[in-house]
Order: sequence, then structure tokens, then C-alpha cells
Amino acid sequence: MKLTIVIPALNEEQAIGSIIERTLAAREVIKADSPVEAVEIIVVSDGSTDRTAEIAASYDEIGLIVFEKNRGYGAAIKRGFEVGTGDVVGFLDADGTCEPTFFATLCRELDENNASVSIGSRLGSDSEMPRVRRLGNRIYAFILSALSNKVVTDTASGMRVIRRDVLQQLYPLPDGLHFTPAMSARVLMDDELTIVEKPMRYTERVGESKLHVIKDGLRFFRTIFEMTLMWRPAKLFFASAAMCLCVMTLLAAGPVESWLRMGRFNNDMIYRLLFCSLLGSLGVSLISMGVLAVNLHRMVNPSRNAPTFIATMLDKLYSAKGAIVVTLLAMPGLLWLVGEGIWTRITLGVVELHWSRVVLAGVAVFAIAQLSLSVLLANIMRYHAKRGLAQSQPSPLQTKSAPKPFVHATAVPHMLTAAKEKAQPAEI
Repeated sequence: MKLTIVIPALNEEQAIGSIIERTLAAREVIKADSPVEAVEIIVVSDGSTDRTAEIAASYDEIGLIVFEKNRGYGAAIKRGFEVGTGDVVGFLDADGTCEPTFFATLCRELDENNASVSIGSRLGSDSEMPRVRRLGNRIYAFILSALSNKVVTDTASGMRVIRRDVLQQLYPLPDGLHFTPAMSARVLMDDELTIVEKPMRYTERVGESKLHVIKDGLRFFRTIFEMTLMWRPAKLFFASAAMCLCVMTLLAAGPVESWLRMGRFNNDMIYRLLFCSLLGSLGVSLISMGVLAVNLHRMVNPSRNAPTFIATMLDKLYSAKGAIVVTLLAMPGLLWLVGEGIWTRITLGVVELHWSRVVLAGVAVFAIAQLSLSVLLANIMRYHAKRGLAQSQPSPLQTKSAPKPFVHATAVPHMLTAAKEKAQPAEI
């Protein structure tokens, strides 16, 4: 196993010399305490305007890549991965906060657990991370763990090791500082990728930090949201739908109690009921979007991520049979709500119904129509998902071995004789 260590650096002249020397000295420890047999070190100067590149160039035992203009933290790391030749690739920040010898632990954990990515967690008991950043990282970790059903403590660690053969599966990843949380989210959202995490010592950085708490914090939140939307869309849509329907139920409790007690709604409840109707429609829309997103994801990646129990049940609901059953079950309720008004309109030319019945019937009809349209789209996606899965599997005709040529038994002696005669040298 060969390890490529990439050190991205932007204006780190105060720390770059020290981290290079510590990483060079750590090579023997890494090789002695892990399966790694060779270590290469690559420094990427990401548009530095100070002496970072000059100092790094003075070390003959490392590779140096110089960006004339700043391209971003993630871009520097990806370029180092591209140039490196290691079976596993890793990176650590140039600010001196991480101990390079910890690569031995990360590589050993990666190998023993057959993991895709090994991360050094900066939130251990001996971490010197500032409280604000520690709180932010815990919040990111909690959100990502809840969305992925996998536990992680540090989503933005600047020290980790990755198997080279999973890089293409991880890409695309952003070029900026949100490269690390995007990678963590990508690994956690994919059932085919695994992650292992070990606590490490984290010290105060040398020089000025490039991280802006508010700006980069919001970017990290957006990255987690985007990755979840791309790989676990049902989580966001179904959770949002459940929230809308729960709030609708709570707000509708009063009007429902009034209806059961007096047989009617008070006129001052119109605004609450209209808002409940809006929440109900939004909840149904979010559920429909979730089902369609799940089917779209299956169409693109038919063999990835087994569906959850809720997704499976909703998938059955959003089928032709499910739509018919829902429509039939809703018909008695719709007739009770507006049947009398329709009858009096036909026979007497007037409608004597309370407005609340019309509102509820309209919401129910809208939900049924949306269900039917979503079923049509879901069936189209299911068809193409099955078609793509069938095309990705080898045909039974292709897997059969080619038939052996038939040779008649009487022809064998003549063939052998001819072969012997051909093999004998000609007489002079």
C-alpha cells in the first residue's frame, strides 16, 4: 500500500515549513504502524501571495504544485489526488493543527475495517478547537447523522484518508472549504460506501484562520442540504410533509371539536381552516415529490440504497391500484360534503351549503388529482428504472459458453493421421 499525502496551503508561510518537516519525519512511523509501505507528500500552493511556495520548494523530498490564482481548498486537494500515485490518498491542513503521525491510525483503521474513508475527529477530549466552531461542528454532525441514519461526530475534519478506487464514486465534490462536509455527506448517504472515525489530538492553528464562521457555516448547511436532496431525497420531503400535516392536525383540532359539538363551524374559523387547507395541500405535494424523487433516484441508480419502510409503503400507495382505492374510499366523504348542494343546485337551482364543506371537498379533490398525476409520472419512472436495470445485467444468451464444434467420430482417425504426416519431416 502506498499513501499519498496532500497538503493544501494558502498563505501559510508561518506554518508550512514546520508541517512539511513533521510530515517527512512521520513517514517511518506511518510505515511501521500501518499497512503502508511507501509515502509520498505533495504540497499544493493555492494561489499563495506570500512565501509559502518558496519555502515548500526548498524541500527536495516532496512534490510541489503551484496555482497562480486561488482555486479553492477542495480544488487543491483534488489536484493533489490527481497527480499522486498512492493506492490510498489523504490530506491534512497546513496550519499545524493535526499530527501527521496519526495517518498511521487512519490507514490501519481503513484497512482493518475495509472502509471507504477514514476520518480523524477533532472533537475529542483533548481538542483545542474554539467553542463556536466546536458547537457548529456538533450541529452539522447531528443533522447529518439524523438524515443518514449513521453516526458521525466531525463532518468537516481536515485530516482523512480515502481509497483511490472510490474517488470517482465520491465525485463531483466542490472546490471550496465545504469540500470536507460534502465528502462526509456523500459517504454517509451512499449505502455502498463506508466511513470509520477515530478521535485525534487537535491543537490551535498557527497564523490566521481562513474560515469565516457565518459565511462558511451557511455554506456547510447548504452543502449538507444539497447532498441529502441528491442522495436521500425522501428524508427531506417526507419529514417536511410530516411537519406540515402535524401542524395542520393541531390547528384543525379546534374547528373539528366545534363541528362535532354544534354541527357547524363558526365564521371566525375561516382563516384557520384556509391555512389548514394550505398545509394539507402542501403536505400532499411534498409526499408526491418525495415518491417521485425516490423513483427518479432508482432510475439513475437502480442498484443503490434499499428503500425504507415508509418509502415502500408510499410506493404502494402511489400506484394505479392505490390511486383507485383512495378514490373509492374518498367518494362517500365527498358525496357527504357536497352531494346535497349538487342535488339542490340541479333540482332547485340554489346551493345551500356551509362554505367549510366546499373548502374541504376542494382540498380532497385536489389531493386525489395530484395523487393520480404523481402515479402516472411514478409509473413512467418505474418502467425506465426496470429497463435500465435489465440492460445493465448480462443477457442469459451472453453468459452461456459457446458450443463446442461437432466432429463426427469417423473423422477423428483421419484428422490424427493427417496431423502426424504433417508433423514428420520430409525425406531427402
